[in-house]
Amino acid sequence: MSVKITPIPQPRAAIVPAANSPFPIRVLPGVALCVAVTLAALALEHAEAALFGRAWLEALVLAILIGTAVRTAWPPGARWRPGIEFSAKTLLEVAVVLLGASVSAATVLAIGPWMLLGIAGVVAVAILASYGIGRLLGLPVRMALLVACGNSICGNSAIAAVAPVIGADGDDVAASIAFTAVLGVMAVLGLPLLAPLLGLTGHQYGVLAGLTVYAVPQVLAATAPIAAIAVQVGTLVKLVRVLMLGPVVLTLSLLAPRLREETDEPAPHVTAGDRPKAGRLPLHRLLPWFILGFLAMIALRSLGAIPDALLPPLATAATALTVVSMAALGLGVDVRVVARAGGPVTAAVVLSLVVLGAISLGLIRLLGVA
Repeated sequence: MSVKITPIPQPRAAIVPAANSPFPIRVLPGVALCVAVTLAALALEHAEAALFGRAWLEALVLAILIGTAVRTAWPPGARWRPGIEFSAKTLLEVAVVLLGASVSAATVLAIGPWMLLGIAGVVAVAILASYGIGRLLGLPVRMALLVACGNSICGNSAIAAVAPVIGADGDDVAASIAFTAVLGVMAVLGLPLLAPLLGLTGHQYGVLAGLTVYAVPQVLAATAPIAAIAVQVGTLVKLVRVLMLGPVVLTLSLLAPRLREETDEPAPHVTAGDRPKAGRLPLHRLLPWFILGFLAMIALRSLGAIPDALLPPLATAATALTVVSMAALGLGVDVRVVARAGGPVTAAVVLSLVVLGAISLGLIRLLGVA
């Protein structure tokens, strides 16, 4: 069985206008669009507070919703995509690094060695369970692996890293990325509702969000409405989960060599044109620079190298950049891809997310997270 979906236009291929112009000129329109969406989200947040006494939906979530609405009504053209990509990736990575200054050594120690082992265990079990679900629903092997790794580790980043290793074709990659984008937004909107329903503390909810939400920016958006400790713990757990990408890719490259072999029928790939060749991924794909930056900021904060007077401005800058990246995330989401992808993919991704949430709650209860 092969799941077919119209490939999503890729930002890299879309940088046609002003290709020789300076980098700031190329990204300026898209960044300006993201900032405009951010300002609209902030205005709505203030309007909520004025009308209801509090903001029920914070700017982080509103930016995603507004961006998604804009993308659905008016897909941004090639002029806007470089800046949207820059805002969604680079600005977010800078925000994550700055966020490290707000994480204290006590928060890191609160994770503990058992939680670190638990995160690795959750990722391993979730990959196996998601892969099994996908195969039972009739997904091809490569597609099932992409869905499993995307759900269990870090969404699009995991899919992009795993695809060349297993030789995934363009249709499978496009479908997997589309669903992580759409369902990731749904998780951001729905997960905060579970905190009061399940009686979770801020710490417990941070662990749950870090273990289940696909991407780092989505973790920030999902935890911000709950508590500051939820943001700190959720981000830290999520980044530890991202670090599992290296061992997973290495394991796949060793245990699944047949998946990397060329086939007689060429297949398009959304990032490389043809089916990618087997080979080793560069180190920066397995250990992103912003994770090292985040850990370095934690170390500097713990050593007292960051003056206390700088902490509030750094936190404000991290929040502002995060909201802008949320707007970019929304501008990259097309809700119509769900209808085009078909039932098996929909069921596989949704069931995998449910299983991941159940495993994560089980770990929280098993370790007695306070």
